[in-house]
Amino acid sequence: MKTTAGRLSVITAYFLIYVVWGSTYYFISVALEGLPTFLLGALRFSAAGLLLLSFCGICRGESVFRAQLIRRSAVSGIVLLFVDMAVIMLAQRYVSSSLVAIVASSTAIWIMLLDAPMWRTNFRSRHTLCGVILGFVGVGLLYAEQVDTDSGAHPHSEYGILLLIGGCISWALGTLYAKYRSSAAEDVNGFAGSAWQMLTASLMFWLCAGFFDDFSFADLSRVPRRSWLALAYLVTFGSLLAYSAYVWLLKVRPATEVATHAYVNPVVAVVLGAGLGGEEVTLVQLAGLAVILASVMLVNKKKQN
Repeated sequence: MKTTAGRLSVITAYFLIYVVWGSTYYFISVALEGLPTFLLGALRFSAAGLLLLSFCGICRGESVFRAQLIRRSAVSGIVLLFVDMAVIMLAQRYVSSSLVAIVASSTAIWIMLLDAPMWRTNFRSRHTLCGVILGFVGVGLLYAEQVDTDSGAHPHSEYGILLLIGGCISWALGTLYAKYRSSAAEDVNGFAGSAWQMLTASLMFWLCAGFFDDFSFADLSRVPRRSWLALAYLVTFGSLLAYSAYVWLLKVRPATEVATHAYVNPVVAVVLGAGLGGEEVTLVQLAGLAVILASVMLVNKKKQN
């Protein structure tokens, strides 16, 4: 936490995990129009992981083939990336991209609850406690409206909700592992660990794509252009930039503070879902978003005291 990090670098990293990551929910739904779930994950993280690993080894001169680095990154890659991303993509078969982002916002709460080394710090201040409560209230407001909205277009939305809850817990555990264990295996300015996390996740996606026979359902020649463009966006902005920024922030900032991205992402996702995807946004949802943003302000206020 005491690592010196340029203010501009921190601000840029937060922009990436707040705004860019929030936009990926919409682009995932677009990519899924032409690509099966597991094949999409395999292509996304293979491309991003290979590009980042090449950059780290060739351009930055990092030692990218250390056994401890690969081993710890593999654990993070499976728990943090594979499980959560697979859940998000599977859930979007049952619910809208807005609802995915809304339920995923509870990740911040799970991280606060599971971050045992920081319990004394996180729950000693009333700002943190009020922030957690407001987060639950905000997510509750958003979800209450989405139940009726999704009931017609997504008749089995309860499946998506259950998947998402499991994914949120997995992401929280993976985040804390990356914070306290995986990051210790690499330099604070190194990104090779992020590359290995993506490659490990991609391997799991390839295995699942074969097991669930995604290849027989994928006719790459008939995948719409917009799906390929969405995949390119997910590789460059969602993985290479935003995910690398997330892992770096975990090294230099408290996990509970970094976790507030899960509250801001729904704001971006709902706006994009309404503006580009034609998804309905109600006044109650807007109120929920306002409550969520207030909770973020409370959590960050605690850091300043």
